[in-house]
Amino acid sequence: MSAAGADESSEDLSELVQDDEAEEEADDATETTEEPIIVKDADTPCIVWCGPNKKFPIFIFSPHAVERRDPQFRSVGEKYHMAFKIIKTDCKLLKTILVSHGFHETHPNSSDFNLMWTGSHLKPYVLRSLSEFQKVNHFPRSYELTRKDRLYKNVQRLQQLKGVKHFDFVPPTFIFPAEFQEFCTYYLKDKGPFIVKPIASSRGRGIFIATHPDQIPLDDQLVVCKYVANPLVVDGFKFDLRIYVAVTSYDPLVIYMYEEGLARFATVKYQAALRYSRNQCMHLTNYSVNKKNQEYVQNDDADVEDYGNKWSLGALLRYLKSEGHDTSALMMRLEDVIVKAILSVEMPIASACKMFQPHKGNCFELYGFDIIIDDTLRPWLLEVNLSPSLACDSPLDFKIKCHMLSDLLSLVGFVCHDPMLRQLHTTSGRATAAGSGSGSRDSPVSAARSRQAQMSRPGSASSLRSLSATRLGGWHQQQGPLHQRQQSSGPAAASAAGAAPPLSAEEVRMIRRCREEFHRRGGWLRIFPTPDSWEAYSGFLQTLSPNNLLLHQRLFPNVWRQAKSTPQASGAKCKVPLHSLSSDNLATVLDSHSEHHRKVHRMYRSASQRTLFYERKLGASSSSHGRQRSRGSSQLSRSQSLPPKRPAVFGPHAQPEASSGAAS
Repeated sequence: MSAAGADESSEDLSELVQDDEAEEEADDATETTEEPIIVKDADTPCIVWCGPNKKFPIFIFSPHAVERRDPQFRSVGEKYHMAFKIIKTDCKLLKTILVSHGFHETHPNSSDFNLMWTGSHLKPYVLRSLSEFQKVNHFPRSYELTRKDRLYKNVQRLQQLKGVKHFDFVPPTFIFPAEFQEFCTYYLKDKGPFIVKPIASSRGRGIFIATHPDQIPLDDQLVVCKYVANPLVVDGFKFDLRIYVAVTSYDPLVIYMYEEGLARFATVKYQAALRYSRNQCMHLTNYSVNKKNQEYVQNDDADVEDYGNKWSLGALLRYLKSEGHDTSALMMRLEDVIVKAILSVEMPIASACKMFQPHKGNCFELYGFDIIIDDTLRPWLLEVNLSPSLACDSPLDFKIKCHMLSDLLSLVGFVCHDPMLRQLHTTSGRATAAGSGSGSRDSPVSAARSRQAQMSRPGSASSLRSLSATRLGGWHQQQGPLHQRQQSSGPAAASAAGAAPPLSAEEVRMIRRCREEFHRRGGWLRIFPTPDSWEAYSGFLQTLSPNNLLLHQRLFPNVWRQAKSTPQASGAKCKVPLHSLSSDNLATVLDSHSEHHRKVHRMYRSASQRTLFYERKLGASSSSHGRQRSRGSSQLSRSQSLPPKRPAVFGPHAQPEASSGAAS
């Protein structure tokens, strides 16, 4: 790549970073110009100060702590005696990252910890016993999304409520043995083939291809799915994607997608003929299956992302782009599938959080989405993993997962606090509620007192005062049934009545927490909420909480003001199913001038900006917190690979990209 091309790419990416942050900070610039969202500690790079008056130190993790083993990374964790415990899983990478930052491992039965990482679901009594500074890596009832049968049932329920066309991103699926008759009826119309999976298995165990109902046993709990027989192939090899998704809250719903993932290739070239249906190394892309094949090619260089049977997501996107595919449209469809899959389980998980989660910031979740792309660039969701594998069997694995985990731990926001001290406190004796995810929920009495106290001070200079009655109430009058239900409680009800109520203390913490997360995001890209997500997905929300609407209004006030100025478009929703929008139909939509199509055009433009982040090469020299805010050398170092050279042809004897020179 020429020097001029590198400079131009660097400028484009730098502008996108500035636009992305300016969009998030637009509301802050109009309401509180004197105080930044977070403040970095000049003396301690592992700390940023968050919360009201910036009085809570939040730990920032760096992937370089694992490589350098510098004492400065351990000093903060050791000073606060920060601790973790890992239960029912053996996550060596996570343990290495935490120990490198001064955390120590405590006994599995100990209650003195900052982080509990478990490979299984949590019992209600464990959740109820958590202090506000403690975090666990699962939400209650996460199995609604990660069990194959529950995932399909939840998606099927949304198909019945909202329309099949919006939720047909899962192949036709049947639960055995209960739906055997329905499967036989379907088989008369479509002979398959079908892929058979145990309900609660992983790593490709127990999976096989079936071409007739007689081949499927009826004495086991199984999920039978229509096989995607037209997969997109690279040099003849089938592949699927492992996408890392983080959810930090279900009420309000906040979803992040990591900028880097994995493309996992089969080891035998794909052929659709039924006589090859028993060849697992052709049809299954699981690493645990293909690594046993003598044709498996290991990648031994972390800087070469397009060689062997495992590529990075960025390398795959760069390859597809070089082949003339619209990668922006592909990533828009992928994000649509992820958001809708989580929306299908939003109601049961949010309800469980209200019952069992004692403090708003206690739980977070890392999901592993397995998605296959067909030859029309349409994504199909295969499954969602509760505890995606963090094993590092290659340098590329280590680089991607180390960056991802470090950024995840920074994103969720660990308050620097000694776990032996059960109560979170500040040296100045101010309120104990942390604004960075550690604030406890207000009881009905305290919430009412907070509202009454704030209403008695109409002249107070709160930086999070609610929108005007006209702006908020007008929107509720134009929205559908969900908005009418939300209007019955919270600040929206008073707005519709003509008053402009102040925000409660809990609502202030909620908005501050989301803004602070955004500024600690590292390589995580927030895909919900976004400026366009309310128009696209509000009709699919099932929870009656007004928090989702409030969060959209506070984070993106310019969008609401603009919509209010065009009332003919304010009630319109994006009714186009993005995940199934073909390339030809997308071109037609982008050329159209109707209001619905203009909304798709805006979403496509936003997806195009995020795609530049997905496509860029994950540089070994870029620190996680350097990617958050920096416009300096660390930001430019990763953008040097845009636009990239065409990746080498895939295969055991393919020549990889040069590890250092190809990117420039």
